[in-house]
Amino acid sequence: MDDKRRDDGHRDRGDDRDESYDERMDRNFVELLQELRVLQTGTQILAGFLMTLPFQSRFTELSQEQRTVFLLAICLAFVTTVLLVGPVSVHRALFRQHRKDDLVRVSHLMARLGLLTLGLTMATVITLIFGVVLDHRAGYLAGAATVVLFGAVWWALPRWMRHHS
Repeated sequence: MDDKRRDDGHRDRGDDRDESYDERMDRNFVELLQELRVLQTGTQILAGFLMTLPFQSRFTELSQEQRTVFLLAICLAFVTTVLLVGPVSVHRALFRQHRKDDLVRVSHLMARLGLLTLGLTMATVITLIFGVVLDHRAGYLAGAATVVLFGAVWWALPRWMRHHS
């Protein structure tokens, strides 16, 4: 791709869209919000589900190790929720401040970190479930397989696609 320098000093990556820098930032933020809407709902359902587990009658049967895995899962779910809902708060704080480029950059970072913590949350939950249903060893193997799968689909595949376009 041929990079062109725009009047405002930013690089244009050969995109065919006829849009100003502000229009591009607006579009980028809207696209990011659409992605976050999908993630936010699932993450909030997962976190809500995890919050109910200690109140179930069988929770007392968990080993100390399983309770530790549960606490790790709930903490990761909390951090994930904070990161994926964070762009809304940042948007409110920067509203009408003409800082859309900062908003897009910070929101993008929060979304990336939120995806990382979501993958870790899911792996931890899978570890707990397999550990309860089968045994600790099966739980850790399932958790490791989950991390590998998330890494392959969420990190390696996009990286491969970027380098082989």
